[in-house]
Amino acid sequence: MAQQQDLMRVCRIGRAQGLKGEVNVMVTTDSPEQRFAPGSVLLTQNGGSMTVASSRKFKQRWIIHFEGVNDRNASEALKGLELFVEPDHEIARTGDGIGDGMRADFEDVVDADADDVDSEEDEGFYAEELMHLQVRIPHDTADPDGEYDVAGTVIDVTESPAQWLLTVKEPSGAESLVPFVDAFIPVIDVEEGYLVLTPPNGLLQDR
Repeated sequence: MAQQQDLMRVCRIGRAQGLKGEVNVMVTTDSPEQRFAPGSVLLTQNGGSMTVASSRKFKQRWIIHFEGVNDRNASEALKGLELFVEPDHEIARTGDGIGDGMRADFEDVVDADADDVDSEEDEGFYAEELMHLQVRIPHDTADPDGEYDVAGTVIDVTESPAQWLLTVKEPSGAESLVPFVDAFIPVIDVEEGYLVLTPPNGLLQDR
């Protein structure tokens, strides 16, 4: 405990992100860009450590891939884990709240619920929620919930700098990339297992 009292908490791991081992984290550091830089070593309460392989900010969330965590099962097992660093005066700065800007005893760190990470950006979607959705093209674009044709299935989600790209496997076996934007995808119903696509000419190979 003497060692833990000198540590500063930088994040708490939330839900898994995608299928390749990434996780969402709830940030409690003032310097996430430095703390989550590739190669950074974060400490656990029991004296272990985890090394950041890659990280990125998406909307208001940080998504991190740790070395050795390479699939969804491994990333789900990390949920709720708190990670710490030793005080680093080079990037520390004064400020309000718990984080690298001020020192706090281990017992005094605010215990924010890991579920808070799950509730962030409720209006958005996680990549894994879009996997395997049926792709429907409405007969009448003014009535996206009316009659439709099945145009394929989402088989992959790629997070590009501009926007997500959905890989749609079409009935012929062809695979097409669809930008994940409201203009093309006006309706997404994860519970019912489908999305509505209104593609421009040439976007899908079968059409």
